[in-house]
Amino acid sequence: MKMFLADTEATLRLGITLGEYLTPGSVILLEGDLGAGKTTLVQGIGKGLGITEPIVSPTFTLINEYTEGRLPLYHLDLYRLEPQEVAALNLESYWEGVEVIPGIVAVEWAKRLPYKPDSYLSVSLTYGNEGTRQVELIPFNCAISEVIAAI
Repeated sequence: MKMFLADTEATLRLGITLGEYLTPGSVILLEGDLGAGKTTLVQGIGKGLGITEPIVSPTFTLINEYTEGRLPLYHLDLYRLEPQEVAALNLESYWEGVEVIPGIVAVEWAKRLPYKPDSYLSVSLTYGNEGTRQVELIPFNCAISEVIAAI
């Protein structure tokens, strides 16, 4: 499904809607150029989950964990890593809920993942004209389809 996002607020609102409906174990794999709106979308997901602390890009920390909302939000940014470095992080523990409370996993620069979860929502953000964005949402083996249909 492709959608037009008129501005930053539209990107934030899409994230809020996702955050309100996502279930534990949901994985969002985000792609898009620098400044395309990946972090803005994750900020919206956090608002939809009821997280009040500021959500910032984990470019240098790699992983930010927010546990105060309806569900935990695990925000990962793989921009600075090579696939072999990513493999060593054992990120599957986040979406499998093995060592953490099951929540929402949002991965920026997901193309750097050498492996993917069994089910996820692929989100690709691209620039349009005059600050607009286009987003393509593609669910893979997940119940997120109903959430997308409601948007």
